Amino acid sequence: MIRKCNPEDFEQIFKIINNAAEIYREIIPPEHWHNPYMTPENLEQEIAGGITFYGYQEKGRLLGVMGIQPLDDVTLMRHAYVYTARQQQGIGGGLLTYLYGLTNGPVLIGTWADAFWAIRFYQKYGFNLAPQEETMDLLYRYWKAPKWHMERSVVLADKRWFDLHQLFSNYQQSWRTSRGENNQ
Repeated sequence: MIRKCNPEDFEQIFKIINNAAEIYREIIPPEHWHNPYMTPENLEQEIAGGITFYGYQEKGRLLGVMGIQPLDDVTLMRHAYVYTARQQQGIGGGLLTYLYGLTNGPVLIGTWADAFWAIRFYQKYGFNLAPQEETMDLLYRYWKAPKWHMERSVVLADKRWFDLHQLFSNYQQSWRTSRGENNQ
């Protein structure tokens, strides 16, 4: 069962994130890796910053979590984690599908560039890598992370974002053409 998490779930959310995030130890530079991956204070800040967590629960125990964060013109999917012993069982996909169903505008997801398994997972559900030349702009606009982290990250976007992006690009081109400007 998927449900909205409440304050009593904090400890379980914390444990799931740090259990599942252990895989990132291999791709995060050693000087930036810390244990736990996310401290209780960091988790509190994320929740205070507008992330609402949902969890996949079985027999009264959360097995996976994912956050959703509506912003001005997009919704971010954040902190998608499933206990390592329960991965590859549809829990993450169920959470992503459920949370995506709560949105009606463009959705963006950020992850580590070297986390090929995470990128592949999101692509399986219809998300595609945002253009590389726009990734840093998106990261700076929607995420709060150190520069070293952003330099090692990618953004995946849903079809709604790509459709709006194309519409805006077409509008810009039309506007330039109407003014007699070259496409430079």
